[in-house]
Amino acid sequence: MRLDNITLEGMLPRVFVSESIPDSEIWRSTATFRRGESYLVEATSGGGKSSMCAYIYGARTDFEGKLLFNGVSSTNFDMARWQKLRRGNIAYLPQDLMLFPELTALENIRLKNGLTGYASDSKIEGWLERLGIASRKDYPAGRMSVGQQQRVALIRSLCQPFDFILLDEPVSHLDEQNNRIAAEIIAEEAKTLGAGIISTSVGNHLLLHYDKTTHL
Repeated sequence: MRLDNITLEGMLPRVFVSESIPDSEIWRSTATFRRGESYLVEATSGGGKSSMCAYIYGARTDFEGKLLFNGVSSTNFDMARWQKLRRGNIAYLPQDLMLFPELTALENIRLKNGLTGYASDSKIEGWLERLGIASRKDYPAGRMSVGQQQRVALIRSLCQPFDFILLDEPVSHLDEQNNRIAAEIIAEEAKTLGAGIISTSVGNHLLLHYDKTTHL
């Protein structure tokens, strides 16, 4: 089933419930992300952007309010329902990257692509070349710089079909050139799939044209 919209309704991390938070266009509000559109979510450090991404991906549930997919609340989703969403509807690049340090860059990518069979070897090689890490593909991820690891994790996140891609500070350690290349690759893949893009930032943001900029 295609995922056309994601709505956060009255959502707030439980840790914030007893606190006075600044004006937000997401927390304690109603925010809808629509398939085919691109969104930049700007936040201050500690504002909860990584929590928001984890909630949408189903990795955490410690929030008040509602999370709706195509208008259906996620409250009673079981693990099978979440797994289906993650396999076919929502791709995710977390801020902490979650690479296996002992595996090579290519092994990390193939671990994901082996489950989905989504991207061809030539497509993966092309992404590695464009992002300037083809010569490092056989290096253990733990021996790569954080910027190189970000590029590996980005490629891995694209190795599946999706209606939305969540990108949590995806270019925080990239220079402008690699930022632009990453943005081009993401935009191309999203356009091919008709997908939505949700990217967060506390400063250095992914250099896309955004349909809407939202403040957390």
